[in-house]
Amino acid sequence: MKKYRTLVLLTIALFGACSTQSSFKDNTKPQKKPRVIVTSDGEIDDECSMVRFLLYTNEWDVEGIITSSSQYHWHGHRWAGDDWLDPYLETYSEVYPNLITHDEDYPAPDYLKSVAFLGNVETEGEMDSITPGSQHIVKVLLDESDDQPIWLQAWGGTNTIARALKTIEEDHPDKMEYVANKIRFFFIWEQDSTYQAYIRPNWGKYNILTIISDQFEAIAYRWKDAQPEEMHPYFEGKWMKEYILENHGPLCSLYKAHNAGESEFEEGDFRSEGDSPAFLHNIPIGLRNMESPDYGGWGGRYVNVRSNTWLDPVPVEGYEYPEGRWYSNTAWGRNSSRLGATASTNKNHAEYFKPIWRWSEVMQKDFAARADWCVKSYNEANHPPIVKLQTPLNAAAEPGDLVELNAQGTTDPDGDNLSYRWWQYQEADTYEGALEIRSSKEQKASFVVPGDALPGETIHMICEVTDDGSPALTRYQRIIITVK
Repeated sequence: MKKYRTLVLLTIALFGACSTQSSFKDNTKPQKKPRVIVTSDGEIDDECSMVRFLLYTNEWDVEGIITSSSQYHWHGHRWAGDDWLDPYLETYSEVYPNLITHDEDYPAPDYLKSVAFLGNVETEGEMDSITPGSQHIVKVLLDESDDQPIWLQAWGGTNTIARALKTIEEDHPDKMEYVANKIRFFFIWEQDSTYQAYIRPNWGKYNILTIISDQFEAIAYRWKDAQPEEMHPYFEGKWMKEYILENHGPLCSLYKAHNAGESEFEEGDFRSEGDSPAFLHNIPIGLRNMESPDYGGWGGRYVNVRSNTWLDPVPVEGYEYPEGRWYSNTAWGRNSSRLGATASTNKNHAEYFKPIWRWSEVMQKDFAARADWCVKSYNEANHPPIVKLQTPLNAAAEPGDLVELNAQGTTDPDGDNLSYRWWQYQEADTYEGALEIRSSKEQKASFVVPGDALPGETIHMICEVTDDGSPALTRYQRIIITVK
């Protein structure tokens, strides 16, 4: 009879207590919030993403919201206007007094307006002009009072970011390494040529972490093609009207869902939020995905392709990634969605987009809760559970060890009942086998490290906790076991 050794667990008090007073301060948040700068071309799906983004601004330090151009939108070409952002910031100011009763960390409307600038918008990929937007990015990146990483998000082209970096190269070459060490990139495709033409050749030596997403199509215009049918109800007009579009205040009423008669879509159907993965990646929900792009989270999961560039995992054996741009003409997911495409099957097409759509239900319910925060009092609305583990988030174990999992101490700010699910995130593991998890739906669970696990391999175990509020909300913690 095999004798199991139990992995010794250290109690880690990760989070403080949570107040249930009318103004909610979530002490589970990291002391240092993720820092973000958004650049956006103002496309209609950017406008949809902006509604969701503003409802999550309590989760980050928003350092800038910059209007830029792209291969699709620039001055005189399908342009939303230099002032497209203004109505969204204005309606945010109207719901702000209610939002701060749910979390006092929501930034003041005047602050958000003060960091909103016009960037390089004259033509596709234009980066010659120094603009208010590019100068603001320069200012933030050169500021040595805060060395914390800053996520530069390109919802459109990368040209305003490129202009900012070129200014630093020209005027402050001695600061390039310092600046590069602070930067993290998350691009929704390469929507102009400036990353390949300027950023990569001139800044590539610094190995800036760069995520370039094609998975965003899972929640973009072709979501019906990318999402499995069981997820469709959370994007259809009936759901959107009830939980987002109607009776949720002026900000949500700006959300540009589909109108009746548009293609195969019904009135109120979700249109597109192709840019949302860029900031969904930065919401600290416990999945630890900001530690490494291949961990996976609400913004998708990515694999290292070259130097420090991370692209979408393509489920085709022997697939070779293009050396240049990852965008509409080259990205595997976009090409597999085209009419008559033969590169994909139904199975691998669904697998490709799964790193995002696997979270669709919980993401949409979370969005619905934020919409409620615009109009409901604290006691009328729902707030996410606070997941506290007695198991260390990083541990080592040998084959045959019994690993005990313990979420005792997890609470809910509203006093809701909680359900638990422990599951293995196999795509993130380097161990290739499947585990049997004992009591996987209980607060305490366990598993045995398989005998064929090799030293150095990792097992990613997710503690998923969902409350029974309305809408039901979910948070996580990820435990990473390294095999000794």
